[in-house]
Amino acid sequence: MIKETQFPIAKEGFIFIAVGGLLTSLGGFLLGPVGGGIFGALTLFCIWFFRDPHRSIPQSEGVLVSPADGKIVDISRTEESRFLNKPAIKVSIFLNVFNVHINRVPVAGKVIGVFYNAGRFFAANVPKASLENEQNAVVLETPSGKRIVCIQIAGLIARRIVCWIKEESVLNRGERFGLIRFGSRVDLFLPIETEIRVSMGQKVRGGETILGILR
Repeated sequence: MIKETQFPIAKEGFIFIAVGGLLTSLGGFLLGPVGGGIFGALTLFCIWFFRDPHRSIPQSEGVLVSPADGKIVDISRTEESRFLNKPAIKVSIFLNVFNVHINRVPVAGKVIGVFYNAGRFFAANVPKASLENEQNAVVLETPSGKRIVCIQIAGLIARRIVCWIKEESVLNRGERFGLIRFGSRVDLFLPIETEIRVSMGQKVRGGETILGILR
């Protein structure tokens, strides 16, 4: 495994933390300890939410790692008609507000498409969120020609999908590619022959947990 290094807070969180710190100071000055304590707690939550911990990325050939922290809420065979136009295995991960929200590339490859769609904001743990919620899809092609789709999906509270990569980007397994603010879901569509290594309800860690093996 390779141990990576990076600043432990995502840059998208800096503004929230700075505003929280300012409000904490003002709240303490104007409202006393109670006001300062309330805004201080919100600031600490923002620091916790935007944390970006180091992860040890598995390097075995063919390994697929989890694109997000959270809980497996769906493993099923389906017809992926939007990006792959063929049968696929769908793996869905639900992220609550206490999970790390950095998204990571599940397998090394080239980005052949990034597709954003505005939508609604149903709770991310319900099935219809996969089709109707605001989302951003990244289509990856591995060096062996296999294609997978990784979709960032906004949730009931989440209102901002962030994607740092563009079409033609060449990425390493476990590399950070975006985040979703304040509760979300990530759907993966994998080749039908993929050997799945996780189970329903299992908790996973982005970049570390092995979801499956590409065959």
